[in-house]
Amino acid sequence: MIESPILLLLFGVGIMLALIALHMPVGVAMAIAGLVTFAFLVDVQAALGLVAVEVASAFTSRDLMTIPLFLLMGSLAARAGISSDIYTLASAWIGHWRGGLAMGTIVGCAGFGALCGSSVATAATMGRVALPEMQARGYSRELAVGSVASGGTLGILIPPSIVMVIYAVLTEQFVIDLFVAGILPGLLGCLLYCLVVVVVTWFRPETAPAFEAKTWGVRLYTVVAAWRAVAVILVVVVGLYTGIFTVLEGASMGVAMTLLFFLARHRPQTWFAELRSVAIETAQSTAMIFLMVIGAALFSYFLTLTEAPRDLVDMTRAADLNPYVVLLILLLMYLFLGAVFDAIAAMILTTPFVFPLVTGLGFDPIWWGIMMVMVIEIGMISPPIGMNVFVISGVARDTPLSTIFRGIMPFLVADIVRLVLVIMFPAIALALLQ
Repeated sequence: MIESPILLLLFGVGIMLALIALHMPVGVAMAIAGLVTFAFLVDVQAALGLVAVEVASAFTSRDLMTIPLFLLMGSLAARAGISSDIYTLASAWIGHWRGGLAMGTIVGCAGFGALCGSSVATAATMGRVALPEMQARGYSRELAVGSVASGGTLGILIPPSIVMVIYAVLTEQFVIDLFVAGILPGLLGCLLYCLVVVVVTWFRPETAPAFEAKTWGVRLYTVVAAWRAVAVILVVVVGLYTGIFTVLEGASMGVAMTLLFFLARHRPQTWFAELRSVAIETAQSTAMIFLMVIGAALFSYFLTLTEAPRDLVDMTRAADLNPYVVLLILLLMYLFLGAVFDAIAAMILTTPFVFPLVTGLGFDPIWWGIMMVMVIEIGMISPPIGMNVFVISGVARDTPLSTIFRGIMPFLVADIVRLVLVIMFPAIALALLQ
């Protein structure tokens, strides 16, 4: 029998990583590792009894129920053409500046991210809308693909965010607090990305030609044309932050509005086929997320038995390490995980034992949630395996991966700057909660 808590932890994590290496889904690997090790420490019958408990808990959680609704809202919004409206609005007002279309893409990504809460969905949707426009107007491929891939990462930070909902469930935090805390870092990220475009086009004007400004009539028309996106964002976001809606009610309202816009855009003859596609897409993503959450819950029982998280905190304190040194190690770990795993998988894999360590060192749990989301964002566009890079590669099939990574590099610098700023000034994330 293994008696050391740390060795027990390594034993369980080893089983999980071995299963993942065999291409087993992350959620299934976590569940099997948790059940096997729990049965090893207690008994098989008790381990199997946990499955029904956690499945029932997941499917009756009000916070988790918002995930399929936000996914459905994003999918309906994309098919209703709302993503195009957001991009058209941004490009009409700033597209004539040198690099304006790239900045419009970034702003559009932030806007669409506020609807769908997913970085991958934001990058894929805005890539289909923005890349052809920028390429047709002579933008360099590096700047075009870099702005879309980087702007897409704002999808998991600009609230409402699916990743934040899951973090709130795993750590028992209030999800609205996380949404509020993500606003200023998200806007800061959008601003820094736009500054990157300004700097790149200042030194290399050939990467983004300037164009004649749109007339005021055209600009005002785009405002009117984008009323659907503005309406959905205002109703959902304002309703959430003023307390008119709960998160579940706000998500439901968003689905209802985007469904009406979807039905108005498409002919009745196509409704069934399109809605079937939306339903399948939403169900697949929801099933993947719920499987990971249930797997993490089952694995956490094993972690609780080992008492390894508490021992990790005690060992860190005994080593007298500076808390910011530990923070740096954790951030580097998340950079690696974000580059290799899906953002949700990376967070769920690590939260059960990282969260007690971070809070044990005195860091604010809401601030840490924002930090973790930001560093996973960076991992999604970091070489060699950033998820958003491969999403954009799938959209722009004629663009080599090397070109995409070169385009992303200036935006990575901006991400590091933002990360340092939020570490130095936690109020950037926490000021709106005061």
